[in-house]
Amino acid sequence: MASEWIERTVDESVVDALEAAGNSRLLARILALRGVTPETLDRFLHPSMSDIAIPDGLPGVAEVVDRIRSAVLARERIVVFGDYDCDGVASTAIMVKTLSALGCEAGTFIPERLSEGYGMNDRSIARLLAEHPDVRLVVAVDNGINSVDEIARLRRRGVDVVVIDHHLPGPELPDCPIVNPKAEPRPPECFSCLCAAGAAFFVSHALMKRARAEGAYSGGKIGHQLAVLAGLASITDIMPLVGQNRILVSYAISHFESHAPTGLKELLSRASRTTPAEMNSHIFGFLIGPRINAAGRMGSAMDALKLVLATDQDEASELARIVDLRNTERKNVEQTMTAEAKDERHIKEGAAAQVIDLPDGHPGVAGIVAARILEHLAKVSPDGAVPVCVAVGSHGSARAPEGYNLRKAFEACARHLSNYGGHAAAGGFSVKEGEIEAFRDEFARACEAQKNEACENMKDAGVPFGATPFDTWVKGSDLTEEFVRRLGSLAPFGEGNPEPLFAMRGVVLKSASPIGAAARHLRLSFGGSVPEAVWWGHGDDIEKIRAGASSPVDILFNAAVSEYGGPHVELRLVAMRPSAEAGR
Repeated sequence: MASEWIERTVDESVVDALEAAGNSRLLARILALRGVTPETLDRFLHPSMSDIAIPDGLPGVAEVVDRIRSAVLARERIVVFGDYDCDGVASTAIMVKTLSALGCEAGTFIPERLSEGYGMNDRSIARLLAEHPDVRLVVAVDNGINSVDEIARLRRRGVDVVVIDHHLPGPELPDCPIVNPKAEPRPPECFSCLCAAGAAFFVSHALMKRARAEGAYSGGKIGHQLAVLAGLASITDIMPLVGQNRILVSYAISHFESHAPTGLKELLSRASRTTPAEMNSHIFGFLIGPRINAAGRMGSAMDALKLVLATDQDEASELARIVDLRNTERKNVEQTMTAEAKDERHIKEGAAAQVIDLPDGHPGVAGIVAARILEHLAKVSPDGAVPVCVAVGSHGSARAPEGYNLRKAFEACARHLSNYGGHAAAGGFSVKEGEIEAFRDEFARACEAQKNEACENMKDAGVPFGATPFDTWVKGSDLTEEFVRRLGSLAPFGEGNPEPLFAMRGVVLKSASPIGAAARHLRLSFGGSVPEAVWWGHGDDIEKIRAGASSPVDILFNAAVSEYGGPHVELRLVAMRPSAEAGR
């Protein structure tokens, strides 16, 4: 890893208080670093749906519910307009299930990624109106916040729109009811990090509450299955696992078997080949979520939506087979495109950002390839990772490391783009014909300016830009099985609540051996009381590691209890470097 390692600072008085509450000093530090106090400790360790927020606290909910409720009562034709990623599919399913419970069979529409692109535009709206000529209300989920002109055109045609989104808004908002935690007025902190499915969950909560109060619904609760969808989307869309997200994700993991849609259970069964011993955020983020995404990347996201909505076992099994096959196709294309993107012809050494044009690639995989190049540059570049754009034809996707804001970078390049959108760390764009080189230069300048500004802002904090923060230095003897099991109580892990990251100084490597298919991974043994470690994806480095085995190294790692071969602590290496101990 090219970046510097920085131990995170913590308020020692909070650590003292958490230790006094019965935690070890080391665990108290880990908790304090996650913003936990003695007052919030119980809720953090035991997130419960009983602590779910009242939906009316989310700005715009009342107006959105008013319009949807009036459409249901008037039997107007409603179409849920979603997106082709997991968050879009999940939020679409949440609204469809909610409307169905209220006796309204809503239509569904998801743009085709390859032929129509993201969200509302001339092509997608034309097909929407052709397929649903009687539509009177469009419920836009995971899109719409930047569709000012498109929503105005729909309204002129007599079609109302409500927006449930979480993307960064532009300077002007659509003239319609909106629920978006990133739009003004800002919501309470507990709502601030919701994905679209999380926002849709609270809209659904408010709709069902209103219907019950009016005597229009007396059926069973549906929130349990909707919470599973919102939790899955929160993990897959890399939302911070704080506030309401932590509750939704924790519930989704612990109640997956009892409340997940039939289709998701079938997909997990096919993805894992065996029933997982224990559900966790890793299964959501690396087994289920990517397969839902793959359907929209390689084919039609409607297959994934049908899977999530399926109630018939045979239908769900067949749809799971199709969606899983799309994921296999995605992997094959991704490997080919990533190898091509790494070619030195495409990587501009020393550039403040990379714009890689792959005319023969697959646009549905551009975002994943951008993420892979971001990881690659973090390993091989002296300056660490920089923002990466991968374009296929005129369309592309971008990924950026922490400290950058892609949305602002795109705004600086707007004259070269026909459209753009997304988040700080991920986004999509379309380049005007013949302007890829101009875009490459201006995008690099915009990212360089962001880096310079961030470096200035971080000087006072004493944290170098791009540094890797970790929780604390430890010794091998600290990592007892009891302590590492206690770390598991901090789950679910993910964005905003990272798995604890430790560092250890001056360890001595005893052996390194390849493991896994095609020897892609490593198993490392160290001296003294240091547990064994695995290092995923570093099988190619085995000779280099063995050559330096005589010198002490520092290691950066997560710790877990492995049950393979009997319970024992196992380190999951993140990085290794020559140790400062060697010179002492």
